[in-house]
Amino acid sequence: MFLSSVKSAQGIFGNPFGLNLDAGLTNFARVFGDYPFARQYLNSLLTVAITVPVTLILSATAGYAFARLRFPGRNLAFVFTLAAMMIPAELTAIPQFIAFRALQLSNSLVPIILLQVFSATGALCVFLMRQHFITLPRELDEAGRIDGLGTLGVFWYITLPLSRPALATVTIFAVLNSWNDYFNPLIYLNDEARMTLPLALQRFTDPLGGTYWNLTLAASVLVALPVLLAFLMAQRTFIESLAASGTKG
Repeated sequence: MFLSSVKSAQGIFGNPFGLNLDAGLTNFARVFGDYPFARQYLNSLLTVAITVPVTLILSATAGYAFARLRFPGRNLAFVFTLAAMMIPAELTAIPQFIAFRALQLSNSLVPIILLQVFSATGALCVFLMRQHFITLPRELDEAGRIDGLGTLGVFWYITLPLSRPALATVTIFAVLNSWNDYFNPLIYLNDEARMTLPLALQRFTDPLGGTYWNLTLAASVLVALPVLLAFLMAQRTFIESLAASGTKG
């Protein structure tokens, strides 16, 4: 993909496996110069900047409640959370669109952000945090209460600092879910300047509808690079947390 991104269209189809990098960085310049790609990049960054912290807060607090607190209906609420992971997004797309259109929120990033937070991935993050909190010894909670901490104090000062691997995993899932979301922007966004990156990748076409593959591949490199770097930096923490999440519960 990277080699083709620095070739011309003729170079891609003439010798796809060759090293004749005839276009250089021209394709990247055209991506930003001929299209509103910078604005679309900012749109995706904005959705990630809002979605990830909200997902972290909701999944950590809900997971802690399911794992460490006792309240009426806890098991039933957890079953409904797991059921949310099994409902296809296509099943609820039409009623959600009608609701957001009635609220005059279509063609904006608001429904995109809300649907990314309250999605199957959000339910999965709650499940992962709950499984992690179960593995922590309850003696830690008792020690905190002896020192005068309440429920929120135990959560903030004791449990949360010990949950960095699980939080890193949730962060990766939330980033991938937001960054790669194509279905919801396709439904709600009509204005090209408001589109996010997955939807923007299909806009590199000529007047006859053909695809500018050199530009598409250059944009794809720019889209994939941040997520790839983030995963490589957090790879060890990600794998360790996934392995630990299924050991107890």
